[in-house]
Amino acid sequence: MILDLLGTVSRHGKLCLILGLLAGVALPDLAGVLRPWIPELVALLLFLTAVRIGHRDALGVGLGGALGRVLVLQLMLPVLCGLVLIWSGLGLVPLAVAVVLMLAAPSVTGAPNFTILVGGDPAPALRLLVVGTAVLPLTALPVFWLLPQLGDAQAVLWAAGRLTLVVIGAVVVGFVVRQLLAPELRDRERQALDGGTSIALAVIVVGLMSAIGPAFARDPLELLWWLVAACAVNLGMQVVGYLVLRSLGQDHLAVPVGIVSGNRNIALFLVALPADTTDPLLIFIGCYQIPMYLTPILMRRLYVRADPQL
Repeated sequence: MILDLLGTVSRHGKLCLILGLLAGVALPDLAGVLRPWIPELVALLLFLTAVRIGHRDALGVGLGGALGRVLVLQLMLPVLCGLVLIWSGLGLVPLAVAVVLMLAAPSVTGAPNFTILVGGDPAPALRLLVVGTAVLPLTALPVFWLLPQLGDAQAVLWAAGRLTLVVIGAVVVGFVVRQLLAPELRDRERQALDGGTSIALAVIVVGLMSAIGPAFARDPLELLWWLVAACAVNLGMQVVGYLVLRSLGQDHLAVPVGIVSGNRNIALFLVALPADTTDPLLIFIGCYQIPMYLTPILMRRLYVRADPQL
């Protein structure tokens, strides 16, 4: 009964994401209640994703390649962006700060699930998530050294360490449960897990959008500007990541790498930011959830070109 119900949810996974976005905007009180529970919800999402994929598909091959792509995404790109900001004198512009932090962040925990929703292979996205989170304490340091106004690097290292423990712990537990209980998933079980992750994603986004309601009440035009900027950065990076992998002849990686390129866990850096940059970043993070959660809808037409069977 429960498996069938979750299977039905999985067939309407994109609708779940839209409902989560609408609830995040329309129910600010609920968003405030859920926000403290985001770490636990993220751990649950990672656990379900790890059970769904299994350790053999996720970690069997490709870790070396994943590390190389992570270094490009989380180290080379933000450092280059930071150097440009220093040269242009835009290092203190709130949007510029948000973009640098986005580029320095690892993949969002939902990236493998977004890949599933567009019909792609989630295993490369999970590898990028695990590897990117594990090396974040090292890749973030040069970015914060270049732009010290971003905040305290020690606080970033502490937050990155905690995130690494959460990600790796949840994934390892998920792999163990999968191996012990269901080494070979049936289609019905796989669809039920997809339904569970869709529900978890919808609940998580409500908490992440806690700043949207107050921002809309205060200044709708400013909120619109931040939304346009967040959509441009998120979707633009997805297109760039996708096209680069296609140009390199790695069509099987184009979809997961494209999704990870634009969808980063920027909220991780909130603990390290000085107070005068926190408010606009909260608005950016809230707006950033909209293109992120609409990725399976907005980007599907592009991503099917990587695999005509999608």
